[in-house]
Amino acid sequence: MDAPPPGDGPSGAFSVPETGTKLSVLTQRADFLRAARARRQPMPGFLLQARLRAPEEVAATPIRIGFTCSKKVGNAVARNRAKRRLREIARAVLPVAGRPGWDYVLVGRQGETADLPFDQLKADLAQALGKLHR
Repeated sequence: MDAPPPGDGPSGAFSVPETGTKLSVLTQRADFLRAARARRQPMPGFLLQARLRAPEEVAATPIRIGFTCSKKVGNAVARNRAKRRLREIARAVLPVAGRPGWDYVLVGRQGETADLPFDQLKADLAQALGKLHR
């Protein structure tokens, strides 16, 4: 298997083909904690946390996103399913409605993240971003 060419983006980054926007995934606990102290917008299927990065903070991509589900969401299968759904709504909505220079964290909710219709989750994320960026 061939390795990706050098400089093809940081590990954990993914590109959204329709817009060409790159999103990178938060992996450091400190980034999650900073987002938790910033703005938040609860929605039926998830909690959205967002913060504007300081100008001196260097990021590989303009928009960074993190996903988390606690054990309250369920066993490993339920948590992974919820995170997969959160990743897909982020991939669909953030390149259009997200703002460069911001970090976002989507927190899954017990039962709701996995059970709500996918279109409703996407609409809720767009609505939550609109409320946060007023």
